[in-house]
This record gives sequence, structure tokens and C-alpha cells, in this order.
Amino acid sequence: MTAPDVAGSVAAALLTGPGTLVVKVGSSSLASDAGIDGAQVDRLVELLAARRALGPDRQLVVVTSGAIAAGLPALGLPRRPADLAGLQAAASVGQGRLQARWALAFERHDMVTGQVLLDLDDLVRRNHYLNARATLARLLQLGAVPVVNENDTVATDEIRFGDNDRLAAFVAHLVGASALVLLTDVDALYDRPPTRPGAVRLRTVEDPQAVGADLGTGAGSAVGTGGMRTKVDAAAIAADAGVPTFVTATSRYGDAVAGADVGTWFRAAERAMPARILWLTHVAVPKGRLTLDAGAVRAVVERGASLLPAGIRAVSGGFDVGAVVDLCDEAGGTVARGVVSYGAAELPRLLGRSTHDLRADLGPGYGREVVHRDDLVVVPAPGLP
Repeated sequence: MTAPDVAGSVAAALLTGPGTLVVKVGSSSLASDAGIDGAQVDRLVELLAARRALGPDRQLVVVTSGAIAAGLPALGLPRRPADLAGLQAAASVGQGRLQARWALAFERHDMVTGQVLLDLDDLVRRNHYLNARATLARLLQLGAVPVVNENDTVATDEIRFGDNDRLAAFVAHLVGASALVLLTDVDALYDRPPTRPGAVRLRTVEDPQAVGADLGTGAGSAVGTGGMRTKVDAAAIAADAGVPTFVTATSRYGDAVAGADVGTWFRAAERAMPARILWLTHVAVPKGRLTLDAGAVRAVVERGASLLPAGIRAVSGGFDVGAVVDLCDEAGGTVARGVVSYGAAELPRLLGRSTHDLRADLGPGYGREVVHRDDLVVVPAPGLP
């Protein structure tokens, strides 16, 4: 499904129509002096429950930030801690309060919620990834509303640098969402920071990858970590998964549902990436590097060929079979990323040798590719440096 050509009634049909809608709400939209703005939660849930009441084919997943914000007043902290342990402590205290507030709001509409806490490891490790997908599918099948959050108590990388926008995009992929909604404190994406004269709202973005770095918000609020950059990055992930993305302010979501021309839609790709390539492009963390000669670079990049031992000049990093590695040219630039069929300890004695010679010398098991073309993505690609 692709994003509408114009905002308004067509967009409202995507927000209210059948399918699974993933709605992410940022900390800046939920935080209050009491920790969580319960009235804001209630208003949003009322809109989401009204969609659900239109039919059982209108499923819903909520991705929520706000665990840290919810924990601050309970711990007597005036602001977001600067240290990791403080952040984790606030998240630990706040997560239960946050989940309880969502559960209470949905229960008023006879809807059951289920807590799902994820960290990056749940997406990087293939078996965790598949299990997360199965759990979400089962919750939806049972009629529950999964309420998803980053597992901030243990997810150190995400708590330092990340935001739940990317998480929401991966959740949209996992559940095969009809649309992803990112609610924040900014009403839309602009062609420049909206405080500058002449700033124009972008109603529809054809290609999230083409959006420049000079975006219409700052780096984040006092309680949140995201900005419009993370929204665009999330939209790019969702687009590759075949899911359109809508960005607007939480306060304007009701207007969008009613058909008003608000917010920004990001168009989805006409053909979704295969799940494994999406994972490899946007999630997988490289564990090493293989340096290729010029011929191997051409074969991989231009002809879409698999990588054979004969084209590898050097190996760096300590990785096992099945790990993800960067494929680099001799100048050190990354040209591709892929899943290796040999570990780092075994590769050095294979370098520069043909598969024919390796089979003859070491046995038939050594005739395989180092990286098969089905487990390889070429740079430049969305999500890769």
C-alpha cells in the first residue's frame, strides 16, 4: 500500500480503514509534571478505540515512549538523568506506571492490552526476531492491543542514542502494518526548520531517503531523545517494508482522522524488501570486515554475484559462521554487507584461492561462497553508512 497523493479524506481512509495500524507516541506528547499526561492518553485512546469499533479487521499496536519520564517524579528527579544508571533506574520505576496508564485507558473501551518490551538484540538475533513477530501476531489474533516499548532498563545503546521511532518502524514490518503513525510535538515535516521565514509543510514525501539533513525540529525535548531526523529515518525503514508513514502532532491526530489536511505522509516503496534483506540493511550489526580486490568489488556491486574466496584480500574482526560483515574495497570503503558462511579463524587460509582448488585440497565442503548473493546488500542502501 502506498501513501496517498494528497492529505485529507484519502489519508483519513488509511487511518480509519482495515488493517493493522501501528501508532507511536513520543515522550514529549506524554510527559507532564506528574510523569504521564493521563488526559492526553485518554484522548488518543478514544480515537483509537473508535477505529477499532468499526470492525475486528482494524487491529492496533501502540509503540510508546515515556518510561523514563514516568519515573522521574516518582523518584523525585527534576530532570532526565545524564548517567546511564540513572536513566535505567527511572525507566525501571516508570515502565510499570506507563503500562498501567495505557491499560486503564483501553479498559474503559473494553480493550485488553499486552506489554511487549523489546531491545535491539531482539531484532539483531534472527531467532529473537522471529519470536517477537510470532508473539505480536498472537496478541493481535487474540484481540489484544500490544503496547510496545524499548526495554530501557537493559537496552544501553538505545537509551543513550536511540529513539522509539526506529523501533516503531520495525514493529510495523513485523506485523505487516497497513500504516505507521508517528505522533510527536511537531505538526509536520517542513522543507526547513519551521521557525525560519518561508518554511513550507511537506504534505507528501515520495522518497524518505531523499530528505536532507536540515530538518524542521531540534534534537529533542527535555524528556525525549528524538527529532524529525529520527522520524524520517523510521519512515525510510517502513517504506522499505512496504508501509506508508504519517507524521503529525499528537494534538492534530483527531483532525487527521476527521479528514483534515494536516501532517506529512511518506510514501511506501512499490515493492517491499524481502524480510531478510530488510533485516540485513537496517538492523544487523557488522562483526568484522572483508577487504575485496577490484574484481570482486565489480562482481558483487555491478553483477550482483556472490563473494568467493578468490576475491578476498584480508580479514579483520573475530566473527563466527552466520555473522554479518562489511565488504570493503582496498581503499577501506564499505561497498556491501552480508552474512558469512565461514568464521574469521577459518578464512585466512582460503583467501585468493579458487573454489575448485579448495574443493580438491580441503574437500567438497569448501566449494561454497563466502557470502551468498541472497544474503548480501550493496551500498549505498537505506540504513547503511
